[in-house]
Amino acid sequence: MDIVLTYRGRAVTAADVAFIQDLIARHPHASRWTLSKELCRAWGWVQANGALRDMVCRGLLLALHRGGHVELPPVRRVTPNPLARRQRPTAVEVDQTPIVTTLAALGPLTIHQVRRTPEERVVNALLAAHHYLGYTQPVGEHLKLLVLAGERPVACLAFSSAPRHLGPRDRFIGWSAPARRRNLHLVAYNTRFLILPWVKVPHLASHILGLTARILSAQWQQMYGHPVVFLETFVDPERFRGTCYRAANWVVLGQTTGRGKDDLTHRANRSRKDVLGYPLARDFRARLSEVA
Repeated sequence: MDIVLTYRGRAVTAADVAFIQDLIARHPHASRWTLSKELCRAWGWVQANGALRDMVCRGLLLALHRGGHVELPPVRRVTPNPLARRQRPTAVEVDQTPIVTTLAALGPLTIHQVRRTPEERVVNALLAAHHYLGYTQPVGEHLKLLVLAGERPVACLAFSSAPRHLGPRDRFIGWSAPARRRNLHLVAYNTRFLILPWVKVPHLASHILGLTARILSAQWQQMYGHPVVFLETFVDPERFRGTCYRAANWVVLGQTTGRGKDDLTHRANRSRKDVLGYPLARDFRARLSEVA
């Protein structure tokens, strides 16, 4: 099989290139946007929720165009990229009266999935104001959770698509490279966890992690049309011990290399992080290792 290039896990053959060239020829007045959608439909290239993988397909077409394999029509308009012009989330007013109590006295908690709701801006603002890493707009699939005690926010969490390569996780799961490419969407990465600074409740963080583990897969299914079966996160050992994760039965998988995802030097250029994981299903290894 004559593979021209591999893009986001898909091997593109010479026959695929010929098909795309014919598609472009049959739609001489189509825009790049239209061509990518037509190609997605022709290839059945869809997300788990049935939506076309349009953005990924456009990236593939652009890679083929830059490589001289196909000739795309001229760009008709440039869509503003909100990620390139990020604005700090607008501050929100919340009750900052100290909450100093026990977990039992705090009462029942409710966890709201706020992605694509008016409450999303509350989570964004709280992370920006009070998390040591601030707020960064996630890319790809992601959910945001707001934790309330009564009507008062006490914590928030963010989960996103998992990084493609993570040695400690990959060795723990034991999946092959094809299985990882096929099933990575079943892993969610906990990017932020914030207990609001005026909330002082022993064992609250591990309790919230336990509650979140029970609902996250169903929330992901509702939003994106597929579950998640494994959670992971990074902990900076220079700042934290990850005590709440360990208390919630997360497993220490190892450490990062400290090189980052864009490393070209094969030398550490940032602090090493502890990698922790939490299975959401007993058969997580079997499900993550499926290749067909």
